[in-house]
Amino acid sequence: MNRTYAPARRRKRKKEQKMSPLLQYWRRLDKPLILATVLLSVLSILLLYSLWICNVSSAVSASQYRTQLFSTLIGIVCVLVLAAVDYHKIVRLWFLYAPVALILTLLCFTPLGHRRAGADDQAWLNLGFIQFQPSELLKLVFILTFALHLAKDEKNMNRPLHMLLLCIHGAIPTGLIALQGDYGTAIVFAVIFLGMLFSARISWKYILGFMVAIPAALIAVWNFVLGSTHKRRILVLLHPGTDPEGIEYQQDLGLRALANGKIFGVGLFGNQDDYVAVPEMHNDFIFAQIGQALGFVGAIAVVCVLAFLCLKVLYDGYFSKDKLGSFLCIGVFSMLLIHCIMNIGMVLKVAPVIGVPLPFLSAGGTATLSMYIALGFVMSAYSHNDKRYRIFE
Repeated sequence: MNRTYAPARRRKRKKEQKMSPLLQYWRRLDKPLILATVLLSVLSILLLYSLWICNVSSAVSASQYRTQLFSTLIGIVCVLVLAAVDYHKIVRLWFLYAPVALILTLLCFTPLGHRRAGADDQAWLNLGFIQFQPSELLKLVFILTFALHLAKDEKNMNRPLHMLLLCIHGAIPTGLIALQGDYGTAIVFAVIFLGMLFSARISWKYILGFMVAIPAALIAVWNFVLGSTHKRRILVLLHPGTDPEGIEYQQDLGLRALANGKIFGVGLFGNQDDYVAVPEMHNDFIFAQIGQALGFVGAIAVVCVLAFLCLKVLYDGYFSKDKLGSFLCIGVFSMLLIHCIMNIGMVLKVAPVIGVPLPFLSAGGTATLSMYIALGFVMSAYSHNDKRYRIFE
């Protein structure tokens, strides 16, 4: 197949070489991917604005949608810039940003660490003039460094020592985040690690070993890691209705909000009495407001856009020119997918409440910006899938 289409590719390459650099850049942008993310971000800003203007939740202020708008604009700029930079150059600078991400994460264990009201984890860093989650930066750094590790070591990865080093690489950030008490983000790290690892040439013996170790790991986590509150959040899923005034209260309200939207929703800008207010509706439970405002049709449409986004990232990784680009895309795909599954699962009461935002929709400047930067890596892999193509030499 490659030989069949080689002449056509050569003609296309020669045609592009005659174009101006700016036109080449535009032609090589993954425009459907950008469009999907922008649509989600516009909806997010509208949802946050409607929650504030309709006074649905006292936790939502004007700063929420303004922060989301500002983060989105910066994020789009980051995507466009990263699309012009060869991802090999980004990855080769790991020794600059990896120590910074680790130091910032470790600072959460100092007095600079901040626990937000109602949260179980001390995952925020309060520098006085700004508050942000270092774990969002650490996720990006982990995807970059682990992709490089796999790309360089794929031929030897099935040797025991090399596999041990890969597992240590994945265990360090996952363990640090778990020690903060942010188990939701720790699960995200674990899924990114497994998704990238299993996409490499891993031996079936290790896959079998991982499957055998999972039950023992779950038992150990249940007995020695999770606190009583986290255990009850899981148990109420198995025994619904046992704690309607406590642990289940938020999820029950989320289901009521979804049901309130019916088929076409109550609209974005209705009266306050039209809405069911849910704690953290602007953040972890934004999908409840999507279903309430836009109805079943709108909720399904959002799920379809999120599914397209995930599959497009995976598709771009499949057609990447090398393993490094492929591993980067698979890491971003794993991150997006587990975020979507866990967040929507929380609202539908099939997953415990563990504070994982819905990509590009939940309020949060740090999370939104990190998602855009992650897509910037994918855009770079997509734009530079031709070895002869360079914008920034």
